[in-house]
Amino acid sequence: MFRLIYAGSVILLGLILAMMVGKAVSASEAYESWPVLTNPFESTGGGGVMIDRYQPVVAAGKCTTDFTVIIPGPQGGTFLNEAEFTAVPVAGGILCTEGRWRAKDGSAQGTTPFRVFIKDGIVRRPPA
Repeated sequence: MFRLIYAGSVILLGLILAMMVGKAVSASEAYESWPVLTNPFESTGGGGVMIDRYQPVVAAGKCTTDFTVIIPGPQGGTFLNEAEFTAVPVAGGILCTEGRWRAKDGSAQGTTPFRVFIKDGIVRRPPA
């Protein structure tokens, strides 16, 4: 019986801490003051790489989008990709965070620090 009560207490404490961290993060950023996302935009990796056709959709606790990567120069080109983010309700909208992307042809994949905030159909990105 003690183990059951202890386990329940640990779980409850974890949930309370998670809620507190979530509120602290949401309270520290003014998402609605972020600029509206316009395509194309420079990749978080820089180097002149541009992202285009980025149109995130929220469903089933996730934000997803297909997009293109445009690499400049003679060795460059345009590549089809997709991204999936965790959708977090915050400030009356959805914060798309903890992103993962992959090339449509399976040749590459990774994570991204890029985030977007969606509210009332408007997609915003963090200030540059």
